[in-house]
Amino acid sequence: MFKFFKKDKKPENLKEILIQFENLEKKVKIISEELENLKKESQFSIRKKAIVRYNPFSEVGSNQSFSAALLDGNNDGVVITSLFTREGNRVYAKPIKNGISEYSLSEEEKGAISEAIGA
Repeated sequence: MFKFFKKDKKPENLKEILIQFENLEKKVKIISEELENLKKESQFSIRKKAIVRYNPFSEVGSNQSFSAALLDGNNDGVVITSLFTREGNRVYAKPIKNGISEYSLSEEEKGAISEAIGA
């Protein structure tokens, strides 16, 4: 942990000020490198999400079914669909790569993906 505001003795001459400045410069460089690493790693975290609720069957009264898209910064991830009927519930998951699935998608799944991407 860095202590930027630690209470050291005040510098007494220009040489001590320059040493403190060099130390601060090194700490800022380390923090900048760590920030860049976090940015790279976060590309693979879920960053985009959307959910679309709908009623796919006329015999069921409300929008209890849904499609949810969960995507990372590269538009890779998954779309999960839950279809609710009187007889039960079905859940499907389809992988998404660059905003596209190799499996056929329903309009609701396409809508969730499009909404998550921001299109």
